[in-house]
Amino acid sequence: MTRRKQHNTSRNRGHEGGSPRPQQAPRGHGPKPSKPGGGGNDAYLYGFHAVLAALANPERSPERLIMTRNAEADLARQDFRPEIQPEIVDGETLSALLPPGAVHQGIALKASPLPDLDVFDACEGASRVVVLDQVTDPHNFGAILRSAAVFGAEALVTTERNSPSLGGVLAKAASGGLEKVKIARIANLVRAIEELKELGFEIIGLDGEGEMSLPEMKLSPKVALVLGAEGAGLRRLTREHCDLLARLPAAGDMTSLNVSNAAAVALYELFRRSQNPSV
Repeated sequence: MTRRKQHNTSRNRGHEGGSPRPQQAPRGHGPKPSKPGGGGNDAYLYGFHAVLAALANPERSPERLIMTRNAEADLARQDFRPEIQPEIVDGETLSALLPPGAVHQGIALKASPLPDLDVFDACEGASRVVVLDQVTDPHNFGAILRSAAVFGAEALVTTERNSPSLGGVLAKAASGGLEKVKIARIANLVRAIEELKELGFEIIGLDGEGEMSLPEMKLSPKVALVLGAEGAGLRRLTREHCDLLARLPAAGDMTSLNVSNAAAVALYELFRRSQNPSV
């Protein structure tokens, strides 16, 4: 079971390696700024994979489940019985609750947000972690979460600012992955990378000009894969705090990939190695 962030000294417990967790510096004074995505059309998750995964997630509390008659029949055929009583509406009414053009498949859910985790809560005990350096597109972010879930990355670290809402658009792209991968939203990425190092992770930045290709590298059993923003790539300070920079092998002059595609290729390589540690 995951835990919410707690900023007090009682959380300075030991972590892997036996040394106590260092006390973290305060993250500012006054009320914490609200994170994006807390209302409006993005308040609903939609699409079968996203909604059913959220309903199965014990960290969520469902508040309102809305579906069409066709979706209700589809669930009955799957013998899925939600604990919350669904509201049956027509497709037009459902579409009006969601962002324009949302492919909702006749089902939407309003639920409590995911737990607000710090790096230690999300990543302690994991062996593969994804770190996103200001990846702002919700479709790319969601696709990365989906790949992380498929290839066994247990956690993802992202910034509170310059990252998308963990709402409907992202959840649809993640196709259930939003509920499978623990997410830490942090204020300072460099500090988070240093915390990952304390947990024993080797920090690998994915960069087109990396010293070696990822398949050529001899890596630690615990890897945090860092990916940069669409177009801009890794920021300078992020690059400087990585242990190594890796590139993906390419067949010709065209060497760049969309960030979500690059994440899928790199995560598959890490998964392949985990299945065959002698490689």
